[in-house]
This record gives sequence, C-alpha cells and structure tokens, in this order.
Amino acid sequence: MNITAIEIYRLSIPMEPFVIATGTMDYAQNTYIKLLTDEGLYGVGECSAFPMIVGETQNTCISVAQDFARLWKGKNPLAIADRLAELHLYIAGNATIKSAFDMALYDLAAKHANLPLYKFLQGERRDIVTDITLGIAAPEEMAAKALQFKESGASTIKVKLGKKPQDDIQRIKAIRQAVGFDIAIRIDANQGWSYEEAVEALQGMEAYKIQFCEQPMRTYNDHLLPELRTQTIVPIMADESVYSHWDAERLCRTDACDFINIKFSKSSGIYEALKIQEVAAEYSIPCMIGGMLESRLALAAKVHFAYAAPNVKFFDLDTCMVGHLEDPVIGGVQYDGYQVSVSDDIGIGADISEAFLDRCDKWVI
Repeated sequence: MNITAIEIYRLSIPMEPFVIATGTMDYAQNTYIKLLTDEGLYGVGECSAFPMIVGETQNTCISVAQDFARLWKGKNPLAIADRLAELHLYIAGNATIKSAFDMALYDLAAKHANLPLYKFLQGERRDIVTDITLGIAAPEEMAAKALQFKESGASTIKVKLGKKPQDDIQRIKAIRQAVGFDIAIRIDANQGWSYEEAVEALQGMEAYKIQFCEQPMRTYNDHLLPELRTQTIVPIMADESVYSHWDAERLCRTDACDFINIKFSKSSGIYEALKIQEVAAEYSIPCMIGGMLESRLALAAKVHFAYAAPNVKFFDLDTCMVGHLEDPVIGGVQYDGYQVSVSDDIGIGADISEAFLDRCDKWVI
C-alpha cells in the first residue's frame, strides 16, 4: 500500500469564548488530514492548535502539513514508526500537526487490518467517564455553572484557574459552597502561578478537597515541583511539562509529580502517548488523557487509545462539550451523559461530513 495523495483542511469550529489562564479561544483552531492510498482505503486525523500552550497555530499546522504531505507521498503508510521518524527528522517540535498525521496512520492501519483501532492496539473496552471543564470567570458565575454541571449528572468538575491566588481560592470556595463535597473537583492552573503563588493557592484550597492540580507553574520551574509537593497535600499533575516519554521519565525519576496528563497535541500522537503511559506505569504514576478543543473525531481516537492504555486512570474528554457551536462529525465518540464510548466500526470510526468540509479551505498534495 502506498499514499497517493493527502488532503488538508482548515477545520475551524465556532465556539463560545473559552477562558484559561493564558488566553481566550473563540473558535477551535483545528486541522483535518486525509491520507488516500492506492488500495482505496483512507485514514483520517485531526489536531487542535492551542498557540498559547503548544506554540502552534492553525496556520502553522496547515503550512507544515503541506511539507509533511510531500514527504510521505508515494510511501507505505503501514510502516508507522518509519513514517513518524521522517516527520521528527524533518522538523523539531510541531507536535500538534504531527499528531494529526499519526492519527491518520493508525486509522488507516486499523482499517487495513479490518479492526476497530482499540483492537488493533490490543486494547479492551472499559467504562470511561469524562469530567467537564469550567472556564475562568467571577466566583459566583463559576459556582452557578458548576451547580448546573452537577445537576446534569457530572461526577467530576475540572476548574480552570491560574490567576491571583486569593481570587482563585475564592473561586473554589464559591464552587464548593454551591456543589457540596460529594462531587470531585480537579483544578488546572495552566502554568499561571509562580512557585510562591502556587504554595499560597494550593495551601489555601486544601480545605476544599481538591483531587489534583494540573500544571501549577511554568515548565522552567519543573525543578521546583518536588519541593512544591512537600508544601501541600494537593496532588500535582504534570501537563505542559511532559511532551515525550523522556519528559515523563525525568519527572517521575525526580518525584516531581503524582500524575501525568497525556495529550496528543503534546505527544505528537498515539505512538508516543503509548510510550508515556508505559514509562509512567513503571514508576506507578497514573495518567490522564486530555485534549485541547478537538471535535468528536479526535476524541474517538483518544477513547480507542484509553482502551489500550491501562495506566490511563483519569479522563478529560469534554473538549467538544465546552462550547462548540457546531458538530461536523459523522460517527465518532458517543456521550451518554458523561459516559464516553466508541463503536466497533473499523479504524477510528469517525469522519467529517462532506457538507462541512465543502465550506473549509482545502489543500491537496
């Protein structure tokens, strides 16, 4: 099997403005990839650029995707390791757009094997329940929204923070007063605090039963994470600090975190994500699968990955639930309240509707 052409689409999905510590997004800056082959099969992939976190924009993804397409045209897509090695040799970083090409390879390989992706990855079905994310706003507004989530059946709320510590403490206090203590709350500072602010914020939230805190500080403060863990009972989850299994090994070896958040946009896709969860497992560090602002297509790939990654214990698979105003996906991940699953269709089991793609900018290599 050889790749005959690659289609690249600007997959902009309108959404309600979403605020985190590092900025605001008013549309999902996604890119959709379609690998066509000489056997009639095709593979699809999607990535979601989050420039203030990963350093890629939708435009950089589309530009680099055209280079990747020229690199792969005429080559065997089933040689997954070889194809991905070519991308890493061609350009350092750019994990987000690499993840879309990685996803398309795995979709194609599973289709070629006539298997759902999770079975191709030798995984098994299991129950998955996602959290639901609450963006930064005034304490009373966040408390009211949190109560709505609880009343809709949510069992875990992820709260975006990373502003002034005392303001963030008031946000959590208001949320706990609204929802009580029978629902899990995890927080995500998105690198928003200094070391001193992290100590102040986390110590001030200890009374409010925080499941864990994602990425309290900038990655250049990774050396301070072990000390931070001695200053608070709130467990620490590394997110932006872990892009690769080498990062995971470094943080685990230095006792810098309790948990690790895996995102395809950071790991460059499924291939490296599997390595990260394996390394973390060696240190008995559980992982979470998270995301940026992907549609139900990429989310389906994440569920397949989670079925095949037993060390993934936490699930942040709500990216299409936090304000997407349009759903262009056929098939894909399915929600029953906050329960998440995928079908046994071959491959990822998802695609983007032709009607939506007809409205998107398109490049063919």
